[in-house]
Amino acid sequence: MSLTLVTGSTGTVGGLVADALLRRGHAVRAAIRPGHDRGRGATDSRVDFDFANPSTFEQALADVSRVFLMRPPQMSSAKQMRPFIDAMAARGIEQVAFLSVQGAGSNPFVPHHGIEHYLKRSGLQWTFLRPSFFMQNLSTTHRADICERDEVFVPAGRGKTNFIDAADVAEAAAVVLSTPNHLGTAYELTGSEALTYAEVAEALSQACGREITYPNPSVREFNARMKASGCDDEFISVMGSIYLIARLGMAAGTTVELPTLIGRPPTTMHEWARRNVECFASTAEQTG
Repeated sequence: MSLTLVTGSTGTVGGLVADALLRRGHAVRAAIRPGHDRGRGATDSRVDFDFANPSTFEQALADVSRVFLMRPPQMSSAKQMRPFIDAMAARGIEQVAFLSVQGAGSNPFVPHHGIEHYLKRSGLQWTFLRPSFFMQNLSTTHRADICERDEVFVPAGRGKTNFIDAADVAEAAAVVLSTPNHLGTAYELTGSEALTYAEVAEALSQACGREITYPNPSVREFNARMKASGCDDEFISVMGSIYLIARLGMAAGTTVELPTLIGRPPTTMHEWARRNVECFASTAEQTG
């Protein structure tokens, strides 16, 4: 049985990918950043791993044939991923499924563009997953604004964004890593609908039973709030690039690639909001 290394396994997507592969009967090794929680799910093995520490590469890749590759949020430069890509190439890894972002093939302002380019040059067999905007960003990065201020606070203007459930992406990743005919293919993964952030706020309002608004902040206002919340400049810059795409109306497109891969319709925003309503309890509800 082939062994798949799952990077980012302590995060939302990586953990879901590991779970989806295990459900399919595939052996999984979870890559865990030293000092972090030992990961979720009943993975076959766990190993300490750090993209910035090449001494962790050999043990992580031992006996591995496939890799689910994620860029850590703190790595804003594609160059930081190159040592591990080189290590995978030297090992002769059979397939690398890279979690990229929608439009990365033509958007040089996101680090995923450079990582895709380097993977193509590496000699590795690759599959790119380019999902649209994760619904889970609302329940992680922007959760405090929703819970504490009843606001979806992002600088997306009035542009529409196509949202996708990370669980759907993880299911697609498990498919491309466990079935043939996906090498050298880039999948643009989207949900079935494009929404303005005002419509997102309305979906959350309906699920939560209270008014949640979209104040449509400027880029400067967004950057200031992110900075005040403790985010570093590199992370803020990457987020700004992503929301620029939405603001320019370039994040609304839909494809049929996700339902084709997973064999069912994508999760809608209203379904996801209802399923995760407890995550968005207001501060008053949490302390009451």
